[in-house]
Amino acid sequence: VQLQASGGGLVQAGGSLRLSCAASGRTFTSSVVGWFRRAPGKEREFVAAVTGAGINTLYADSVKGRFTISRDNAKNTVYLQMNNLKPEDTAVYYCAATPVPVLTTTMSLYNSWGQGTLVTVSS
Repeated sequence: VQLQASGGGLVQAGGSLRLSCAASGRTFTSSVVGWFRRAPGKEREFVAAVTGAGINTLYADSVKGRFTISRDNAKNTVYLQMNNLKPEDTAVYYCAATPVPVLTTTMSLYNSWGQGTLVTVSS
């Protein structure tokens, strides 16, 4: 699976952005896809993940209730809708896919990564 993330930008605190992760590859529709982020000076961290059929999702506590992950397998795309953004959400966001058929936060299990897209939230 090859992935390409897009949709980042500059937004004021309280605003919204939608990130997209476009995928190619025959196994995409059966792959769990996750979003991760790396804030300046910090380690990369898990944000959210969605199962292949898009039915089950998992979120980091820091984004629960504000971010929504979804997918459109007809378009081979996974989305991350980010609402009520905070300055601490500023980071480079990455999408990744794993052949492991369950939701997981473990980065080492994700073997396909897209390039990052920068999200900057101003206060």
